[in-house]
Amino acid sequence: FPSQLKSQAPGSVEELRCLQVLNQQPEGSSLEELSSSQGCLRLASTIKAYVATVTENIIRRSAVKEAWRSYFNTSEGQPPPKTAGKPSAHLTLRPQGPAQDGGSQRFGNLSQSCRHALAHWGRSSPHAHVQNMTYRAGRLRVEQPGKYYVYAQIYFRYRGAGASSPQLVQCIQWQPAHSQPVLLLKGVGTKCWAPEADYGLHALYQGGLFELKAGDELFVSVSSLAIDYNDAAASYFGAFRLDL
Repeated sequence: FPSQLKSQAPGSVEELRCLQVLNQQPEGSSLEELSSSQGCLRLASTIKAYVATVTENIIRRSAVKEAWRSYFNTSEGQPPPKTAGKPSAHLTLRPQGPAQDGGSQRFGNLSQSCRHALAHWGRSSPHAHVQNMTYRAGRLRVEQPGKYYVYAQIYFRYRGAGASSPQLVQCIQWQPAHSQPVLLLKGVGTKCWAPEADYGLHALYQGGLFELKAGDELFVSVSSLAIDYNDAAASYFGAFRLDL
């Protein structure tokens, strides 16, 4: 050890001696007791500041790590479920089978102009979602009361079959609990297409703001099932609550 001291520069030898002095200081002694050696006092102050910085960084990293541990479920490696958001839903239309034509009595008494209730909507595609609402068999059920913007669009793909001016009707129905459906919105389009046209295409959009209660249900009915079912961006139905 003495030979190593001799090989050091004069400043380094002095610092090593100060370190030996610091090492021999009784536990709990203050830096002022080193005032007789200004060099040792400066070195001790530098070491103290460095230790304080390192300790602060360790504490900060530990706090961040603990925060992430509380956010992520470390036992399963999955983030916790998202906090509940505002009720909303956006559904995309799927092909209706014969048994899914909502002309059955389970949709209540519908007017002749909107007699086909659409009973098959998709909610798991990238275009669709249901949050804090319930969907079942063509009906969107409200779970939380409030003012809701309700909307729908149907993309009719009407084959002429000799009728060049069909009337296309789209309705949004509201059904309170244990009651018959009530017509909320109705859109009508009468289009004139050339008799030789293979198809006539027409989209009807409607939307409005309504006060709804928990348990209320919404569904869409149309005059004709001649609809383009292959475009999820063209035929849809949804609602979302507005905090007004």
